[in-house]
Amino acid sequence: MNSQFTNVFQQVASRKMSRSKSYTSTISQAPNVNDQGPLLTSRENATRENWWWSYKQMLRDPSAEFAGTMLLTIFGLGVNCQAVLSSNTRVSSPKGDWTSVTLGWGAAIALGVWVSGGISGGHINPAVTLAMATWRKFPWKKVPAYIFAQLMGALVGAAIVYANYFHALDVFEGGKGIRTLKTAGLFSTFAADYITNVSAFFSEFLATAILVFVILAVTDRGNAHTPAGLLPLALFITFIGIAAGLGMDTGFAINPARDLGPRLLTSMVGYGKAVYTFRHQYWVWCPIIAPFLGAQFGALLYDTFLYNGDDGLFSKFSSSNSLVSAV
Repeated sequence: MNSQFTNVFQQVASRKMSRSKSYTSTISQAPNVNDQGPLLTSRENATRENWWWSYKQMLRDPSAEFAGTMLLTIFGLGVNCQAVLSSNTRVSSPKGDWTSVTLGWGAAIALGVWVSGGISGGHINPAVTLAMATWRKFPWKKVPAYIFAQLMGALVGAAIVYANYFHALDVFEGGKGIRTLKTAGLFSTFAADYITNVSAFFSEFLATAILVFVILAVTDRGNAHTPAGLLPLALFITFIGIAAGLGMDTGFAINPARDLGPRLLTSMVGYGKAVYTFRHQYWVWCPIIAPFLGAQFGALLYDTFLYNGDDGLFSKFSSSNSLVSAV
C-alpha cells in the first residue's frame, strides 16, 4: 500500500514539474516579453540599434576619400609652412628645407592612402579617380562624390593648417592680418618667376603622368604587384622622387583637389582675388587641367604598352576582335 501511494505521488509531482518547465521555457523564448514587460522583436531591436548603419555604408567611401585627402593636405601644407615660416628669424630658428618638404609630402601621401586605401581605394586625387574610371572600370556614378569629398578634405585640411600657423603668418608677413602671395604659395601652387605658363603646364602634366603610370604599375597583378598594405610605401618613394626631381618649377601640385581646396581657403581668409588672377588664371590651366590630362596620358601609355589585364581598354578591344575572328 505504501509503495503504491509513493508511486502515485511521484507521478503527480513529475507532471507538475514538466508543466512548470514547459511554461518557463515558453516565457523565456517569447520574443516580446520578460519579467519587466514587453520587449522589441529582434528585427525591431536591430533597426533601433543600427539605424546609422545604412547611412554609413552610403557615406563610407566618400568619407574615406575626405579623410585621406585631409591628411595629405595637413601634413603636406604643414611641412610647407614649417620649412618656410621658420626661415624668418622673427618666427623661429630654421626648422626645414627642401629635403624636409619632399619627405613631408611623401609621408603625407602615404598616410592618406593608408587611411583610405582599404575602404575607397585611396585615390585622394581627382585626376587619379578620373583615370581609374576611364581605364580601370571604376564606377562613373561614384566619380562626383569622390571628387567632391577630395576637394572638401583638402579645404578642411588647409583650414586646419592655417589655424595652426596663422600667428607665424602674421609675423612672416609683417603685420596682423596681412596676406600676400608671399605666403599664399604655402597653401596652393604658383609657378616660379623664371618659368613660362606653357612650361609650367608641361611640368604638371609630366609629373602627374608619372604618378599615375607608377600607380598602375604597382597595382598591376601582371607586373610587380605591391601588397595592399605596402602600396603607401611605394607611393611614398614615388612622391619623394617627383618632389625632389620635378617639383621646383611649379611646386608639384599634381592633384587638382590639393591645389583648389587650399586656394579656396586662402581666398576666404584674406588673400583675395590675387590667388586667382595670378598669370591670367594660371590656377585653372596648370594645377587643375594639366594634372587631369597628365593622368589620362600616363594611363594611356601604361595600357598601350604594358598592361595585359582583362579590364584594360585595349585588352577589351583585342578580346572582341578575337571573338569575331573565331566566329
